[in-house]
Amino acid sequence: MNKQIQTYHYQGTLELESGKSITDFNLAYTALGKLSEKKDNAVWIFHGMTANSDPSEWWPGMVGEGKFFDPARFYIICVNMPGSCYGSVGPLSVNPETGQPYLHRFPFFSSLDMACAFDALRKHLQIQKIFMGIGASMGGQQLLSWATEQPDLFEHIVPIATNAFHSPWGKAFNASQRMCIENDHSWQTDTKDAGMAGMKIARSIALLSYRHYEAYDATQRDLDCAIEHTRSESYQRYQGEKLAKRFNAISYHALTKSMDSHHLGRGAVQAESKLARIKSNTLIIGISSDLLFPVIEQQFLAAHIPNATLSIIDSIYGHDGFLLENEKITELLNNLISK
Repeated sequence: MNKQIQTYHYQGTLELESGKSITDFNLAYTALGKLSEKKDNAVWIFHGMTANSDPSEWWPGMVGEGKFFDPARFYIICVNMPGSCYGSVGPLSVNPETGQPYLHRFPFFSSLDMACAFDALRKHLQIQKIFMGIGASMGGQQLLSWATEQPDLFEHIVPIATNAFHSPWGKAFNASQRMCIENDHSWQTDTKDAGMAGMKIARSIALLSYRHYEAYDATQRDLDCAIEHTRSESYQRYQGEKLAKRFNAISYHALTKSMDSHHLGRGAVQAESKLARIKSNTLIIGISSDLLFPVIEQQFLAAHIPNATLSIIDSIYGHDGFLLENEKITELLNNLISK
């Protein structure tokens, strides 16, 4: 596979929705395949909160040789979102104004801020039109933010298990996770490892929103009727330890705030009016058992995006169904582009 993980340096100042600004920063991105001579095969994939810029790593059922997103067919771009710890600007990056890492002083990006940063990279790559934009969860929020600001940019968009604005329910999950991190005694220290023990607990809470009763019942049932040290407890602890080996708590804390800030209707224009701007051929995908981004949120998108198609995937896997139901998603995408 022709894989290229690269760094784009944004030169200048980006004004953020928070009123703060950020100057001269990097975006890490992965490029798979090549842009066609007609420049009509660009696909932009938006990743979830703790993933990285390589979709063939975290979405192997969809990206790679012989998969729907085959680099022999498409020029695939995926950018590590700002605030993360996989190469793009984030809390561990050096602030050019101070010469020291941002750490707790990192100015968080909204989904619209991220879209603005991505658009600078798009121009740098000389992509005039994007054949398809696809993203789930937090990635879907970024996709919708971009598509409503530039209605002519995407030929097709596929927002999966996402929303027009983050719900009180979703914000409550994120707030609870931040409380875990903030109550870690190390959180107040100005170090890159601040809050890591708290993040392990936060991840345990997050998993309860990502999965569903049926998924736990199918995969974590105690066949020996254990009294303690159950499979569910072991699984929750394991997932927290696993995340701590690859992610950063300050980034995690910042990105939950970014997700909470998502609202297409911020300002004078309502979310319904923003969605009505979209001109792309739109396929909205929901997951039947999704607790975090329930189907009602995808129904809202379908009701306000002109000529959108809504498909609900029946799955026991909850929100994580977007990572696991690859055959069903592939079938839907094939139907979309064959129209």
